[in-house]
Amino acid sequence: MNDKTTRHRHPLEEQALEARFALRLTARLSDAALEPGHDVAERLRFAREQALARARAARLVAATAPEIMVDGAGTASLGRGPSEGGRWFKLASLVPLAVLIAGLLAIQYWHTRTQIAAAADVDAALLADDVPPSAYTDPGFAEFLKSPPPPRD
Repeated sequence: MNDKTTRHRHPLEEQALEARFALRLTARLSDAALEPGHDVAERLRFAREQALARARAARLVAATAPEIMVDGAGTASLGRGPSEGGRWFKLASLVPLAVLIAGLLAIQYWHTRTQIAAAADVDAALLADDVPPSAYTDPGFAEFLKSPPPPRD
């Protein structure tokens, strides 16, 4: 028997050989990836020219077709762009703003009315209660207002 066939290698030596083999293999694959063959380069050039021709045709169609507008809710509609809308488009774009302002004013009016009603209720309760006028200047009057009213018999 030959020494080369029966020789046992140390595990670290085997790992070193495997690592060297892996480095050679990756180097060859990297070299092949950097320089594609002539046929691959030709197919890539042809595909690039076709893609550019399709992009030119799409731009030409998009320039002549009506614009598709998408709103915030995800619905699409055909229409003209904002620059081509004219006076009615500008007026229609102000409608949501006017509705928002009207809503805010209504909320403010409602809030003010509820505050006035609450103050009127407190005033009515104070005037109907049996509290002498000197109690209003007392420092503990705020505590009196916070306490629950006594039960009526």
